[in-house]
Amino acid sequence: MKRFHVHARVNDLEANLAFYSKLFAAKPVVVEPDYAKWMLEDPCINFAISTRGNAVGVDYLGFQTDELEELAELKARARDADMALHMALLDQGRTSCCYARSEKHWVTDPQGIAWEHFHTLESIPVFGQSTEQRAPAASACCVSLTPGKPKGIDSESTSTCC
Repeated sequence: MKRFHVHARVNDLEANLAFYSKLFAAKPVVVEPDYAKWMLEDPCINFAISTRGNAVGVDYLGFQTDELEELAELKARARDADMALHMALLDQGRTSCCYARSEKHWVTDPQGIAWEHFHTLESIPVFGQSTEQRAPAASACCVSLTPGKPKGIDSESTSTCC
């Protein structure tokens, strides 16, 4: 099964925790000083907020997979979509981000909207850390993408995260 993922950057975590908990009629499954996540079943969504990232608002979209095979299918689709636009899929491989260790890759649409595809492997006690990656080394756990040019891993832009 695939779960739709939305990450939003917020200024006031506490106010947004209260708002979204009431809006979703559910408490978040993860709450950290700078991050919160709801895993809703109806609709099937992984909705996360954090005080990290670029501008306040929707930071990026994505899909979380239950199985690595589903992630491989999404990667093939993303690669095909990128080839049509002569853009580059960014494969982070195994990485630690947003209090989880995941296998992930990124792609951007023609408007520059970043899409993250990932499979969570385990929870970890830190927001992010440098790990073995197939992409260039990074000090940040996630990336911000613009059409044709990944940011955050190998550029000076501010990075975003899950």
